[in-house]
Parts: sequence; structure tokens; C-alpha cells
Amino acid sequence: MPTQTAAPRTTTSYAILGLLSVRDWSTYELAKQVRRSLRWFWPRTERKLYDEPKRLVADGLATATKQYTGQRPRTVYGITEQGREQLRRWLDEPPATRSVEFEGMLKLFFADAGSLDQLTATLTTIERDAAERLAELAEVNQHNLAGANKFPHRLHLSVLALRLHVEQEIAVHNWARWARTQAAAWPTTRDPGQLGHQRGAVRTRRPRRLDPAQIAMTSIRRRW
Repeated sequence: MPTQTAAPRTTTSYAILGLLSVRDWSTYELAKQVRRSLRWFWPRTERKLYDEPKRLVADGLATATKQYTGQRPRTVYGITEQGREQLRRWLDEPPATRSVEFEGMLKLFFADAGSLDQLTATLTTIERDAAERLAELAEVNQHNLAGANKFPHRLHLSVLALRLHVEQEIAVHNWARWARTQAAAWPTTRDPGQLGHQRGAVRTRRPRRLDPAQIAMTSIRRRW
């Protein structure tokens, strides 16, 4: 029975409802799909994945069905009509202001409490992570081009999202490389020296140098 007073719905609730609107999933399948798609723009879904479907069931927005794979039991979740209606209402609301969680930027912002080596290590990690994410996105794109997408009727939406992820990672990758070059000329993190002060003004154009990350994404951009 649904509860009399449902807890306030979170964006993660609607993320799970959105997946359930596509098809029914076991928790294991949901976890795989979240990692494949939602984690790029809503990573909180992963952290609440095992609790949220149960809440949706309790509120009458989803169903839970026991099934067996051989001798192993599993719970498969589906969406109810009430859940679909809640999802439609949520889509009608304006999205919240975009926010970013980026620990590397925090470490850069307070780098004057540490050494140049620490700052360089932070920027190197950011650049490497962006390159790795670009390589992963390139694999997703090749997967789509090969016609192996599990939901071809939703490919047009996947392409819109993929383009943004690619552009963001290229921007982060190139920025980290540029920032590392700037910091290499500083005497310390507290004093950029005369050369650093001359470069203090933010330039509106970034270096146009091609790098491995951009080359990896050439096929995506050509398709668009």
C-alpha cells in the first residue's frame, strides 16, 4: 500500500523513474545503466540506487516483482501509471540552476596553501582524467555508430547529451594543460612573478593546438 504522506521527491527519484519509463530493470541492471548514462551528469543516482526504487514502490510510483534466474532470486522494478504522471509533471517544471562538483578546482583555488609540485600534480590528474573520459566517450560513440545501442529509438537524445559531454571534457583537458604551462613559470604558488602577473588577465581565446584527446573525438564531431 502507498504511504499516506510521501517524502518530498528528489531529482534522483525522477532519474530512476525516467529509467523505469524506458523499461523494467533489476537493481543490477539499473546500476549498469546508470553507470553507462546518468553518471555523466547526475552521479548522485549511483549513491542512492539501492534505496530509491524501494521508496518509489512505497509511494505507489513503481512496482517490485520477484523473479528467478535459475535458483537466484532478483527483484525487477517497473513504473506505474501514477509514476508516469509524476514524471510528466516533473518534466514540465523548469530545471534547477546548473551546479558542478569539481574537487580539483577546489585544490587549485587554495593552492597557495601548498607547493607548486602539489598544484602541478592536481592539474596533471585533471588533464589525465579528462583524457580518459574522452576515450570512454569515444567508445560510446563507436558503439552507437555500429548500431549496437540498446535503445535505438532514443538515440537522438543520447546524441544531444554525448555532444555536451565531449565538449566539456575537451575544454577541461585543454584548460588543465594550459594552466599547468602557466604555473610552470611561477616561482611559488603565492607569487607568480612578473611573468605571471603579465599573464594574469584572462584571455578569451585558448590555444588551438591539437592534442590526443581532441583527435580521439574527431569521429564524433564529423558526425555532427
